[in-house]
Amino acid sequence: MNSHNRALITGASGGIGMALARIHASQGGDLVLVARSEDKLNQLKEELTSQYGVEVVVIIADLSLPDAADTVFRQTQNTDLQIDMLINNAGFGGHGYFHQRDAATEQSMIQVNIASLTQLTHCYLPGMVSRGQGQILNVSSIASFFPGPLMAVYYATKAYVTSFSLALAEEVADKGVTVTALCPGPVDTGFISTGQLDNVAVFQHARSAESVARLGYQAMIRGRLVAFDHIKYRVLVNWIAPLLPRKLELKLSRLAMERQGK
Repeated sequence: MNSHNRALITGASGGIGMALARIHASQGGDLVLVARSEDKLNQLKEELTSQYGVEVVVIIADLSLPDAADTVFRQTQNTDLQIDMLINNAGFGGHGYFHQRDAATEQSMIQVNIASLTQLTHCYLPGMVSRGQGQILNVSSIASFFPGPLMAVYYATKAYVTSFSLALAEEVADKGVTVTALCPGPVDTGFISTGQLDNVAVFQHARSAESVARLGYQAMIRGRLVAFDHIKYRVLVNWIAPLLPRKLELKLSRLAMERQGK
């Protein structure tokens, strides 16, 4: 690691975010950890500072609130914390028919998965560009390449994240900054229980958060555009899906989201 090694990670209190924090700290990197759970973040801070001797700053923020991203940025600005790596990991999903789901929950999902991610990127990217150095990792999903019946808003938010990431990567390609979209399949995290996805077909074979975090971290360091956690997803997205009729793609996508035992 060089001296420019402070990573800000959202959703750092569990799952992929916590795993990414451990990986970065193990490389000697300093951290700014962002999430709602003060207890979990402070426990993680204590673990990482004692084990690796890195500097860890905790910021408590609820990214479902419209002003949260700006508040996080101000706190890092006020304490002169230069962010060299921005890892937008916070996000959540939910299962069910759109017309039956709670509208406020869907709006919160859009706020966390899209709006706060966009605003944090807008806050920290100019500094990276001016320094001619920086890395951004946006945690998206294989879902971003398909419409998702029974998870309509979640799939749509991830489509935004991947599209946004790819466009930014091209904009800053000559400015010393890289942007990577991590697009895993199902991951075994709190996301599954939070989104009531325990008995949904596709989540029966989820990969570990640690393995996905390692892959995403390495992809960010290498400046890759998109990182899939399995070659089958690369083949699906690049070679199979483009050949499928749209109605068939929708039927298959819906089957993957159906609850088991129906």
